[in-house]
Amino acid sequence: MDVASAKVIGAGLAVIGLAGVGAGIGNIFAALISSVSRNPASREQVFPMAFLGFALTESVALYALLIAFLLLYAV
Repeated sequence: MDVASAKVIGAGLAVIGLAGVGAGIGNIFAALISSVSRNPASREQVFPMAFLGFALTESVALYALLIAFLLLYAV
């Protein structure tokens, strides 16, 4: 196996983490919609926590993409 194909395989493996990120973001917003629909008065307490969870989950996606791009272009 040459170096170019190893880079592409490594980048593909690094991007597999994006599937978990998509499921996590969907789970966060599904829980947000469910909790606000059950108790609309709790929106002010639940909404900031949902966006904090979204931001932390999205950072995992950015790290996975960063690793994939590093494998493709920097190594």
